[in-house]
Amino acid sequence: MNLQAKVSGVVLAGGLARRMNKQDKGLVAFKNKAMITYAIEAIAPVVNELFINANRNIEQYQQFNYPVISDASSDFAGPLAGVYAALSVCQHNVLLVTPCDSPFMTAKGLQTLLAEREHEDADIAVAFDGERIHPVFMVIKSSLKNSLQDYLAQGERKIDLWFERHHWVKVDFSANPEYFSNINTLEQLTELTIKDR
Repeated sequence: MNLQAKVSGVVLAGGLARRMNKQDKGLVAFKNKAMITYAIEAIAPVVNELFINANRNIEQYQQFNYPVISDASSDFAGPLAGVYAALSVCQHNVLLVTPCDSPFMTAKGLQTLLAEREHEDADIAVAFDGERIHPVFMVIKSSLKNSLQDYLAQGERKIDLWFERHHWVKVDFSANPEYFSNINTLEQLTELTIKDR
């Protein structure tokens, strides 16, 4: 890896999980492992430093042996607040972002995101499953920190509107839509556990 190619990473586990009875999604067990374990297994091989963004159960998240960072404000402001927290501390020029509730993403998939952003020299690369974008799977230039800070300071939260301010590209994952099966509710957890047996 040359110096330019060094990558920071963050797993977003900072949400309130309102649809999951406010359980902490990253810590919910899927096939006997905390859900965040799958995200870490996918992202750790392709980054040079890794953070976990969490706003609750900090000590439990610290047990995964990566630095745990929290949002700047305590109002659970959504994924962009977690991304901003990571941009505030990351050491490298590029930040790879993945959520804690999508256990089927792979290191190869995340590597594709990184490669496409570099190939296109885009500010942001976002996963696209052939039908819709998955904005919490993204790679962004760390230099966008101030832009994101301003956006959040204006009270904005919508990820895709922030993308529009920059040169962003969709990365086609239509051959692997299963990467994005995520678990938002206890019903989905049961469903995917049965389906994946």
